[in-house]
Amino acid sequence: MSDTAVAMVVTEARGPLNPSVVETTPPTGKWVRVSVTASGVCNADVGTAAATGAGTSFPVTPGHEVAGVIAEMGDRVEGWSVGERVAVGWFGGSCGHCAPCRAGDVVHCPERRVPGLSYPGGWAQSITVPADALARIPDGLDLFDAAPFGCAGVTTFNAVRKAGTREGGRVAVFGLGGLGHLAVQFAAKLGYETIAIARGSDREKLARDLGAHHYIDSNAQAPGAALKELGGADLIVHTASSTAPVDELLTGLNTHGQLTLVGVDAGSVTVPAAQLVMNGHTITGHLTGSARETEEAMQFAVTNGVRPMIERMPLARAGEAVTRLRSGEPRFRIVLDTADGE
Repeated sequence: MSDTAVAMVVTEARGPLNPSVVETTPPTGKWVRVSVTASGVCNADVGTAAATGAGTSFPVTPGHEVAGVIAEMGDRVEGWSVGERVAVGWFGGSCGHCAPCRAGDVVHCPERRVPGLSYPGGWAQSITVPADALARIPDGLDLFDAAPFGCAGVTTFNAVRKAGTREGGRVAVFGLGGLGHLAVQFAAKLGYETIAIARGSDREKLARDLGAHHYIDSNAQAPGAALKELGGADLIVHTASSTAPVDELLTGLNTHGQLTLVGVDAGSVTVPAAQLVMNGHTITGHLTGSARETEEAMQFAVTNGVRPMIERMPLARAGEAVTRLRSGEPRFRIVLDTADGE
């Protein structure tokens, strides 16, 4: 068993991502080492790769959408076996004893760990993580398809299924990128009348192929007004990175409807209080999901034919992937291939 692996590392703030041969971290206690096959690239990784956070410890290896197999286990790990296919997502472990953890809300543990931030992430051939961060990958799901489920997949799955929308209700998904294209699939497969909202008429066919029953071109018409013409939405899942459209979108929300923010920027949402009160609207944010919920998202995907649309790139081109993500070029998800030596 090799005790070294290739990892993409940043050695200074705003520095380049470079491949480096690093020593693998042997797992102890309740930690496991995963041999990484595929690792997704997420918008949140752009900030991690910039390595400008307070208290950043170098070198930094980003990556929190990981899929691979268990290579080694600590002496206190139970219920897992070497060779199992596993995924690791934005949820990278929790304390297990705080009030949120005891209530089953491990995602909001104040000591929650995040791969790439709390310990070296998954843009590498090997990652060592707490065992409670592991999600089993079901048969029938390719490792490259599984990787995005640790963040984009479980986030959109939970955002739709946990909203409490009435059966057969109307769900609108604002944005058709890396998050939105999954949210549309989940909403349609969960039985909702699904409306996709994106910029340009050229995306309509794709939206309908993903399961959308209606399409709104936000370049051609105000999306909130268009939603209202369709009868209004019971749930709007906002997956775009800009919060600027939120105010207008609310005009298309039904009474007692909910708008869930998944994609956000540094902006703010300003809504007249009377509007919220008179319409009984709810505006909420959604972060991610637990390892168990990631398993549920993946199993649902296998059963119902939901898959991320991905573009594979060699691990060594992670820097290029970040540059493209900053420019908004990728339509969906980039997944790094750790076996590709390009």
